[in-house]
Amino acid sequence: MAAAASTAAGATDFTDELIATAKAIATAGKGILAADESTGTIGKRFAPIGVENTEENRRRYRELLFTTADLNKYVSGAILFEETLYQKAADGTPFVELLKTAGIVAGIKVDKGVVPLPGTDGETVTQGIDGLNERCKKYYEAGARFAKWRGVLKISASGCPSELSIAENCNRLARYAAICQANGLVPIVEPEILMDGTHSVEVAAAVTQKVLAFQYKALHEHHVLLEGTLLKPNMVRSGTEAAVAATPAEIAAATVRTLQNTVPVAVPGVMFLSGGMSEEEATLALNGINALDAKKPWHLSFSYGRALQASCLRAWLGKDENREAAQAVLLARAKGNSEANLGKYAGGDASGAASESLHVKNYAY
Repeated sequence: MAAAASTAAGATDFTDELIATAKAIATAGKGILAADESTGTIGKRFAPIGVENTEENRRRYRELLFTTADLNKYVSGAILFEETLYQKAADGTPFVELLKTAGIVAGIKVDKGVVPLPGTDGETVTQGIDGLNERCKKYYEAGARFAKWRGVLKISASGCPSELSIAENCNRLARYAAICQANGLVPIVEPEILMDGTHSVEVAAAVTQKVLAFQYKALHEHHVLLEGTLLKPNMVRSGTEAAVAATPAEIAAATVRTLQNTVPVAVPGVMFLSGGMSEEEATLALNGINALDAKKPWHLSFSYGRALQASCLRAWLGKDENREAAQAVLLARAKGNSEANLGKYAGGDASGAASESLHVKNYAY
C-alpha cells in the first residue's frame, strides 16, 4: 500500500523510466563510480602526481576510467562533472556513448557547491536550485539519466547540525529531487554528515537518524517518487578525532539500524559515500554492512570517488605507458567493492595508497 501511494504521489511522465533507471543502477554486485570532481578538486588530485590541471589531461584521465575493460561487471553508474558530460574519447566517441555501450548509466553532478548559512556555527547550505530545471533538461538531452546533489552537515560540541541546517539542506535536496524527476533524471539524495570531530559512533547514529528522518519527510512533502530515487548517505562512524574509534562491526550494526529506522523500503538502493576512509577501509566497511545478519530490504552498495581512484591515480602518473596498469588497479578496487556489496570480500591490498586515509577536513568538491 505504501509503495502504491508513493508511486501515485510522485508520478510524472517519466515514472516508468525513473523506476527502471534506479533499478538498473541498484543491480546486485554493482555500484557507482563517482568521477564528478570539479575542475578545482581534480587539480588537487593531479598535483601530488605531477600532472598539470588542463582540460586535455582531465579528458585523458576520465577516458582511462571509462574505457577500463570489464568495468561494467562491477559498476552500473558513473557520475560526471558537467565538463566531462560533453567530452569525447580520443577516437571521437562521446563519453556518454562509451558508458551507454558498456551498460553503465551516465549521471551528472548538478549542485553548485556550498555557501555559508548565516547565523550558524560555520554551517553551510548547497546552492544551485536557480536554473536547475533548464539544466536538467539539457543534461537529459545529452544522455544523462541520473543526477547528484550533495548537502553537507556537521557534528560539533556547539550543537551542530542545527535545526536550520537540517531543514535547509534536506528541503533543498527534496526540491532538487522533484525537479530532476520532472525531467527524467533519477536523483541521488546525499545528505552527508561529515565525520570530522571527536564524537562517538552513538552520537553519529543519533544525528544521522535525525537527518534521514527529516530528509524522507521532506521528500514525501515534495511528492518525490521514492522508487525512482537513490540515497547516498554517510556510514555511521565515530569522528575522525574520537578517543575510541568504532570497529567495523560497530559501524555495520549502527549503519544498518539507522537505515532500518528511517529509509522506506520503496527506495531501491543505498549507495554509500566513502567519507574519507582509505580505499581498503571503505571496502571492508561496506562488506561488514552487507555481511551483517539483519533485515536489509535495499541494495546496499558504493558510490565512491576517492576510494576507487586513489591507487589508480598513483599508478597512472599522467603517463600513457601507465594506462593499462592504472586500469588494472581501478578494476581490482571495483571488483573488491562488488564483492563487498555481496558480503563476500575477503580483504585485499592493505599497503600503499589503498591503506592511506583520504580524509579531508570540511571536505568540499
